[in-house]
Amino acid sequence: MEFKLIIKKINNTLSKSELEIFNTWFNEKTEHQKYFKNVNENYAYNITHIDVEKGWQKISARIEPPKQRKLYWKYVAAVLVLISTSYFFVIKNTSDTIKTAIVVKNNIDVGTNKALLTLENGSIVTLQKGQQYISNNIKSNGENLIYKDESNSKSEIVYNYLTIPRGGQFYVKLSDGTKVWLNSESKLKYPVTFIDGKPRKVELVYGEAYFDVSPSTSHKGSKFQVTTNQQKIEVLGTEFNIKAYKDESKIYTTLVEGKVTVFNGFNQETLKPSNQSIISNTGKEIFINTVNVYYETSWKDGVFSFKDMPLKDIMKVLSRWYDVNIIFKNKNIENEEFFGVLKKNQNLEDILLTIKNTNFIKNYEIDNKTIIIE
Repeated sequence: MEFKLIIKKINNTLSKSELEIFNTWFNEKTEHQKYFKNVNENYAYNITHIDVEKGWQKISARIEPPKQRKLYWKYVAAVLVLISTSYFFVIKNTSDTIKTAIVVKNNIDVGTNKALLTLENGSIVTLQKGQQYISNNIKSNGENLIYKDESNSKSEIVYNYLTIPRGGQFYVKLSDGTKVWLNSESKLKYPVTFIDGKPRKVELVYGEAYFDVSPSTSHKGSKFQVTTNQQKIEVLGTEFNIKAYKDESKIYTTLVEGKVTVFNGFNQETLKPSNQSIISNTGKEIFINTVNVYYETSWKDGVFSFKDMPLKDIMKVLSRWYDVNIIFKNKNIENEEFFGVLKKNQNLEDILLTIKNTNFIKNYEIDNKTIIIE
């Protein structure tokens, strides 16, 4: 069983089939039950937990002979908090931790479900927790947005826009049944209803979105198309992730299952599951890599997963979710790479303190919504 299923179980995000796999593994041995209990207890700490499984593999390979490795596993989750590429370990609740960070004023909130819905007449509706919105074929409880499945025989399509601000995320179910998760600082343009037999076209204006597309067989063979400013994706029914932020020079498309074709105006490539296409804003080529899709898509399940990612890129992700500006005083640490898992419901200061304890950053300062890293 893949370790990611343990994390998804903890976060209650397992699908029905994944739950069956997990339950089979869990009930096989008492050792599995003890292992899950240990990871669950330590994962629940407020301080950041980072890729316990991978950290354990690296620790055990260095501190003991293979025959004795199973004796140490129960200690690893308790001591492993953050791992950098130099394999520096931080012990949780250590008495040697020195909290010297400067906090002038902390106005940083954890991100939440919120969005702005722009209707076809130009009016704007604020969607947020605790507020309901119902109109025509649209319904929202403030945490998601659902469009009623209505066929449209008309030749004219009208569009809505869903804009997710920094510090936000949102889920929308389109009228054809396609599910879309939108990350912070993203904007999606889509039809209120689709026309039977015609291509189902939406546009990711900018940002990041995960699509679970309703199959074409349910819509008279209608293909589903997603465009960005640099590419067009055509699918029949599948799951994939697109990252196309305004402040990034590349567009990343990661296929989870099914098949998609990626066009960039010059070339086209067909992706297989676990393939990721990379398109540069300035180039004509489409580059294909094989990736672990969990690291690319876990954000929609309440987890940020980083694999050998430079600190500056991690901070860019965090800046969007916590709606903060991050400044590096020490440019030399921007490219230090880390891997691991961050729960999205954590306080940012806990994460910063954990990273500080790696000794890669000397200190940090919080002043309202600006963070200065030394």
